[in-house]
Amino acid sequence: MDYEKLIPQKIREIQPSGIRKFFDIAQQVEGVISLSIGEPDFKTPWAARKEAINILEKGKTAYTANSGLMELRKTVCKYLKNFIHTEYDPEKEVIITVGGSEAIDLAVRAIIEPGDEVLVPEPSFVCYSPIAAMMGGTAVPIVTKAENKFRLTAAALKEKITPRTKLLVLPYPNNPTGAVMRREDLEAVAEVLRGTNIVVASDEIYAEMTYNGVKHVSIAEIESMRERTLVISGFSKAYAMTGWRLGYVAGPQPIIKQMLKLHQYCIMSSPTVSQYAAVVAMEKCSADVEHMVDEYDMRRRLVVKGFNDMGLECFEPEGAFYVFPCIKSTGMTSAEFCERLVYEKKVAVVPGSAFGESGEGFVRVSYAYSVAHLTTALSRIREFLEELKKA
Repeated sequence: MDYEKLIPQKIREIQPSGIRKFFDIAQQVEGVISLSIGEPDFKTPWAARKEAINILEKGKTAYTANSGLMELRKTVCKYLKNFIHTEYDPEKEVIITVGGSEAIDLAVRAIIEPGDEVLVPEPSFVCYSPIAAMMGGTAVPIVTKAENKFRLTAAALKEKITPRTKLLVLPYPNNPTGAVMRREDLEAVAEVLRGTNIVVASDEIYAEMTYNGVKHVSIAEIESMRERTLVISGFSKAYAMTGWRLGYVAGPQPIIKQMLKLHQYCIMSSPTVSQYAAVVAMEKCSADVEHMVDEYDMRRRLVVKGFNDMGLECFEPEGAFYVFPCIKSTGMTSAEFCERLVYEKKVAVVPGSAFGESGEGFVRVSYAYSVAHLTTALSRIREFLEELKKA
């Protein structure tokens, strides 16, 4: 077999996830404290787990409708109306997906053709650009900066728009920086988009996780933006349901209709038991979510202070559960820093370069871990820096 000819070049050129690379390294080094994966260390709330057990005992394990359980779609719509003040039709404007990741994939595949451009604020999560490439599109990075609190500015957006621009990814609260877009930021972005034919894929998977009194605002709330916005979210982060693989997308019916066809052929329907559990999570587990967010907030302040105290300037995140300290003062690249840290001090973090070229000089650290793990990891990183100075 000539695999070079068999496998399309655009697939061969896609690089493996930089996040998973360091996660895999951490698995091979004994005694490593890994702060590399964005997975809550909390258990799924008991009420949701109990419902799943109940559903299994009743034998409700058949396929659901392609779009998902109507009960869950109605619950999602009720939640979005209360949370982002935007109404959706559960029959025509919502799909329950296999995680937020499938929703992102569906959005790109339903919209992008060869030659189209997808605007991606960076640093950002790793999947957007590869999915665009798979469709023959081009991901166009929009660099965000610490001095702007890693927010997308209207000026930066306007500069990157061309006649080929079809989609804007809006990944806020942001992974890896923890940046949050305020209402005034979104209104400025909306002003740039009005009059264009550009769709917004608003990845709001961390929407429930905001701090310092900051409340999440969706661009779908902004005047005239609902008609061009796909709101993408899920249950993995806020409800600690990563392994349940459940997300959703809500948006205008003409786009959702096309996304549903892709979902039908590739997935059919999302996990049944997970859907029943998600209804209960949304309806009965808000107190659990608030507890987790309070814990993350405490850890956030601990980690930000820890990095700043050891001389690594650290932007104070307002959302998600990551910090993004600058390591330029060490003279190493992000990858060099992370490789030496994991082998010499057994702490795994992710190079900022995994999230786009503009992430070079930074590392991503997840604080979705216990205080004991975080404290020990910070101590080891401090030792690492002190030894670098002596070398």
